[in-house]
Amino acid sequence: MKKGRRYDEPKLNLKKVFGTIITIAVAVMIIITINKILNKEAEKIQTEKLTYFSAYVDGKWGVINNKGEKVIDTTYDEMITIPNPEKAVFVCTYDVNDATGEYKTKVINEKGEELFTGYDKVETIENFDSKQNVWYEKNLLRVSKGGKYGLIDYDGKNLLDCEYEEITSLKSVEENLVIKKDNKVGVINNVGQVIIPLEYKDIKVLKEGYKNEYIIVDENGNSGIISTSGTIIVNPAYKEIKYLNSTEVYAAKIEDKWNLINKKGEVINNSYEDYIYSKGDYIIAKNGGKYGIITTSGEVKIEPTYEELRYAFSVYYIAKKDSKYGIINTENTAIIPLEYIRMEYWEDKEIIIADKTETETVLFDSNLTEKLKGIFVFEKDYIKARIGTEDKYYTYNFEEKQAKDILTKNTLFVSKKDGKYGFIDSQGNVVVNYIYDEAKEQNQYGFSAIKQNGLWGSIDKGGKVVLQPQVNLDNSIYIDFIREWHLADEGFYYTK
Repeated sequence: MKKGRRYDEPKLNLKKVFGTIITIAVAVMIIITINKILNKEAEKIQTEKLTYFSAYVDGKWGVINNKGEKVIDTTYDEMITIPNPEKAVFVCTYDVNDATGEYKTKVINEKGEELFTGYDKVETIENFDSKQNVWYEKNLLRVSKGGKYGLIDYDGKNLLDCEYEEITSLKSVEENLVIKKDNKVGVINNVGQVIIPLEYKDIKVLKEGYKNEYIIVDENGNSGIISTSGTIIVNPAYKEIKYLNSTEVYAAKIEDKWNLINKKGEVINNSYEDYIYSKGDYIIAKNGGKYGIITTSGEVKIEPTYEELRYAFSVYYIAKKDSKYGIINTENTAIIPLEYIRMEYWEDKEIIIADKTETETVLFDSNLTEKLKGIFVFEKDYIKARIGTEDKYYTYNFEEKQAKDILTKNTLFVSKKDGKYGFIDSQGNVVVNYIYDEAKEQNQYGFSAIKQNGLWGSIDKGGKVVLQPQVNLDNSIYIDFIREWHLADEGFYYTK
């Protein structure tokens, strides 16, 4: 027997191995290439996706797309409404009679072709959010015939026959509409399905944007609560009902007093002038013109003794007594003494702003720890603080920053040396010598205030003196913050 490979060991075919490797590599490259092509095509499709905008030229309205191309000539006197910017469905208003309020409408596509004919009017259904921003119900148009209203979608499909006296939106609530027929109202969804039957005198949102529950008013004028599924939560038995930011209780008016009621309509706590606001298990209650706190179970936590009571955060409230403000907790313990003339809670920044005097403000963080004391200007991303005679800059986390690190749009920055002020650039190079008694950072116009021998002037963003120090402004402690140099046609003017 020959030495070497065993008789049953397969012989390695290098040509086949290399051929297989090459085949796999080519296949991988093809797959990668195809994916790149597909991705590019997808990106191209995405890029080429058209959106539409109303365009106004020489007193007339038309439509353009996101490529800047003219879609509808600017020939209309009234603005063309585009309920969905990604759909070529344009609602045009014309023949407007300002005296009578009468007008005509038509709907056209990107070719100028009229859509959805056969109706007296075709209109968008406007809605508003809590900040009064206008938007439109999705894929819905209101149509009318013979003074009655119905609904169609953007394809012209009939969703609701023209047999209703009114079809209106519920403020800040999407996809639900109020319908009215035979002086009764109900609610439908955005495909015309009835959610709440036509049985009530009036329907409104319990809270803007809160569409799980609605206030209903029956034929006797009594209010109750109903869900969007049509389930009655609280029977219509109360003069008025309002939302308290609680999923457990509501405020209901019986005769002339407000009561807490649960979802069974049971009275939990009564005989208050008003319920103002709730957070978690706590509700601000008013009696005798004063404010206190009760729980959602009706327990009195703080008797109504405060002139003002406002929720701040967690279990803390801004309280006013004897014309002074402070912070209390739900146990009526003063966490910040009631010794301030004004106090506000900034929820988005999580800080308390408290004025101790007309010229001194104190800032507290979310732990109610005093962080800064002085005069402040609050910009979008930072706080400018006058502490003593110095200007300092802080983030809203109260981290002190150098001016050049926070005033990124400035070309020059105030610098102090040996009791005198000058200006440096972002690299620390001295641009204006240390010759001034006081100086302020650049304002929005690029000018900086300078003070010398008790008088104020101004330099521009390059350090050039544009107004020699000659103005006396010592009467105002807010000089740094409420006065600005700006450029006018006749020269530089100082404005208050």
